[in-house]
Amino acid sequence: MELDLPEKRYYTIGEVAKAFEVNTSLLRYWEKEFKEIQPKKKTSGVRKYTPQDVQNIKLIYHLLKEKGMTIEGAKNQLKDFKSSEENKMDVLKKLERIKKELENLRDNL
Repeated sequence: MELDLPEKRYYTIGEVAKAFEVNTSLLRYWEKEFKEIQPKKKTSGVRKYTPQDVQNIKLIYHLLKEKGMTIEGAKNQLKDFKSSEENKMDVLKKLERIKKELENLRDNL
């Protein structure tokens, strides 16, 4: 799904709802159901979504609307995705450490 959103630091709930062609009430519901969506709220209650929030909504939209998953199924999928991402980050950190050690060895030769 291609989104029609300009590059910004924050988006309003209306902008995000329009980009996904859903009601703002659905976004508020997903916000309650999925901890991955955490828009900043002003004291007046106005929600401001970050680009990361929009990416999370895009993934949730894909799981629920395009793949037809249930809320619980989408939650499980996100949990599995998150744990695999954490594993990838751990591997990347180890590889970076090994790379630095190898570069130090090369420089000492």
